[in-house]
Amino acid sequence: MASPAAFPTFTRTQKVFTMLGALLGLLLAALDQTIVATAGPSIQADLGIPASLYPWLTTSYLVASTMMVPVWGKLSDLVGRRAVLGAGITVFLLGSFLCGVSRSTVTLILFRAVQGLGSAALFTGALAVVADLFPPRERGKYQGLFGAMFGLSSVVGPLAGGFITDRLGWHWVFFINLPVGAVALALVLLRMPRLRPEGVPRGKLDLAGAGTLALAVVPLLLALSLGHAREQETQGIGWAWGSGPILGLFALAAVGTAAFIRVETHTEEPLLDLRLFKLKTFSLGNAAVFIVGAVFLSGVVFLPLFMVNVVGLSATHSGLTLTPLTLGVVAGNVVSGQLVSRLGRYKELMLGSLLLLAGGFAVMGFTLTPQSTQAEVTVKMVLVGLGLGPSIPLYTVAIQNAVSAQQIGVATSAATFFRQLGMTLGVALMGAVFATTLSHELKTRVAQATDGLPSHLRAELLSATSGAPGEGGPSHTAFEPEALKARLRTELASSRPEQLDDALSAVDRADQALKEAYTTAVKDVYRCAILVALLAFLVTLRLPEQPLTRTRSQAATVRAEDSDPSV
Repeated sequence: MASPAAFPTFTRTQKVFTMLGALLGLLLAALDQTIVATAGPSIQADLGIPASLYPWLTTSYLVASTMMVPVWGKLSDLVGRRAVLGAGITVFLLGSFLCGVSRSTVTLILFRAVQGLGSAALFTGALAVVADLFPPRERGKYQGLFGAMFGLSSVVGPLAGGFITDRLGWHWVFFINLPVGAVALALVLLRMPRLRPEGVPRGKLDLAGAGTLALAVVPLLLALSLGHAREQETQGIGWAWGSGPILGLFALAAVGTAAFIRVETHTEEPLLDLRLFKLKTFSLGNAAVFIVGAVFLSGVVFLPLFMVNVVGLSATHSGLTLTPLTLGVVAGNVVSGQLVSRLGRYKELMLGSLLLLAGGFAVMGFTLTPQSTQAEVTVKMVLVGLGLGPSIPLYTVAIQNAVSAQQIGVATSAATFFRQLGMTLGVALMGAVFATTLSHELKTRVAQATDGLPSHLRAELLSATSGAPGEGGPSHTAFEPEALKARLRTELASSRPEQLDDALSAVDRADQALKEAYTTAVKDVYRCAILVALLAFLVTLRLPEQPLTRTRSQAATVRAEDSDPSV
């Protein structure tokens, strides 16, 4: 490992403008995900996007971003953070402009992928900048600011997306990035130091490694995004988990992974130095990041379905239920970062936050009922937010502290890569749990609720509840009990009045059965999340206890101890 240099000194002005440029760049990428999600229905209606292609507005962005994270990370070590951030912002703005002028589904999906290519540089470069500007002991509080940016974007994004779409049209959801990005680009190129680590050999980018990594990651993410617990070919959305296309994608990903490992072990300047995994903090830290990532999104992705179908809120108001959770995430980020900088230690905070997270999931998994109110759920979700918040800055600080200055970019990109991979896997697996439970509960409960009705009424109620939102996708129609009862009164009052009371009671029972089915499905998701959080706790428990240092030379001693098998 390269000998450490004295930690470089930067003026206050350099630090301020560099942090502003990095924060604005990160804000661009973080906001874009939530703003576009809000504008999605308007985009779908305007372009006539079929249900089978609608998920690709997000999937193309996610696949491109995850695939490029390690590439940008390595480039930032080779050519410097300024160059990578500048290139990333430029690519992202190009993709934003092209998305804004798109007039067809295919071009919009392709240009969303271009946005994803640029966003990977923003995520990786921004987090690596903190390690360049500040010694290990001070990094926590600044990493917390970047983590808080993710949380704030999930609050501001949906509101901004709705406002821009309603007032200006969906095209401006992408055009709005241009002025913000121009300011960020100016700050990066004009006021930011080069930030290229000393001692990094001037090698070429590992193109073979990048190619085999794409072969490993792209099929895996496609399989996770398109796989489902059961066949949904009638909606044109993916395939069953055990189907030929999904198994083929997993097999291709396995071949790509094997090829990537072989290439990386035989190249002089690898994209990801596999020897880093010999460092306990690096390997266990990334394992924990991957596991926590699996519940980072799944903890909130299915809650709006409960709020809409059980509590009875509109889609807008259900999104507002997540606002306190987001504020909890922001508070967890900032407070944990400040505490790490004061204490110089991170492991106790990691373990405490994971226990809090498991507790929050337990509260949701065992106390939700069909009678739960918005206020009740909102309060309970604050615990989840406080538990999730510290996961972004603390693990990033620990992983960066485990490597030399020459490998900060690679280490940061590895943490970002494994977090995004965990998120994708988590949403896929929890989605399978949700869909399987919901399907079984609906069939069982609605069948019991409609038992004894005339066959034509029973078939109608079974069909209406099976098309409830969340199970079949956008093409299904919501179950509206009051509208259905009004129609039954009109149809049966004159022709078959003796069936009216039974039919109206059956509608009420079916409505209750639907709420109970959704409640059970969402509770199962949170119960599975408890186990994942506890697994992350056990992995974190094995992390070496390494105090954060105030100088780079002290950090070198800590890294030497970390790589010593006897420690």
